[in-house]
Amino acid sequence: MQHSDRSTSFASRLVGQYALVTGASQGIGRAIAIRFAQEGAIVAINYLEHRADAEQTLAMAQAASRDRGHGDRDHLVVQANVGVEVDIARMFETILSRWPRLDCLVNNAGFQKESPSEALDVEAYRRIIDVNLGGAVLCAQKALAHFVSRGGGGTIVNCSSVHQIVPKPGYLAYSISKGGMANLTRTLALEFAGRGIRVNAVGPGAIDTPINAAWTGDAKKRAGVESHIPLGRVGTAEEIAAVFAFLASDEASYITGQTIYACGGITLFGEFRENWAS
Repeated sequence: MQHSDRSTSFASRLVGQYALVTGASQGIGRAIAIRFAQEGAIVAINYLEHRADAEQTLAMAQAASRDRGHGDRDHLVVQANVGVEVDIARMFETILSRWPRLDCLVNNAGFQKESPSEALDVEAYRRIIDVNLGGAVLCAQKALAHFVSRGGGGTIVNCSSVHQIVPKPGYLAYSISKGGMANLTRTLALEFAGRGIRVNAVGPGAIDTPINAAWTGDAKKRAGVESHIPLGRVGTAEEIAAVFAFLASDEASYITGQTIYACGGITLFGEFRENWAS
């Protein structure tokens, strides 16, 4: 069956959960917030600058909750630069003053910038590491402290990338940040497994989101990208969000320390479809 012909059904696996999604004003983060709301969670929508985009995500999450029979929910938007420690502290204080607890952290916020490594933009490098990796570390620290203090476990799901394992020349900072995400995920998973806390990651491939706008809207460039994907097409943010919802749910109760690659087969090294090396 073709992708466009598939109908999507939603479970209610996240009813009763309170979840924070960083970088949720657009793209994959927005899709995660909406999917979590569809499955019954109450969601905090973090944004950096564009409150109007975050408010739109909020409206979509509220509509998703109502459409799925969950009624009006205490979803909220919260501003914070996850590359800044004081912003993270304030964000968690705001959420925990509004909600009775937090059950799930989704570390999604991140960005990339091209820069040839021999002429590396050092300031951009530092910002990317601070947001993509440092921000995930600091948000995880706050969530873990809360999970441990209240007891009962919790989940963290990190948004990594195929570039956790596939090099991306010209994007050194981004590649380093996602490589670090792998060990962040595995280390925290091992450290906190005995306290009922699960930590996993999702590794998206080429996804049709605003971060990829330079090629998603150009038919020739898009075809070039898709030629390298074994499944022959780019993914949607909704497909990625479905993986996050699974990992946050009790259906993934025996999974920790793993990265699930949702990439259309990019990590299969598609150039080896032809046995040119044998």
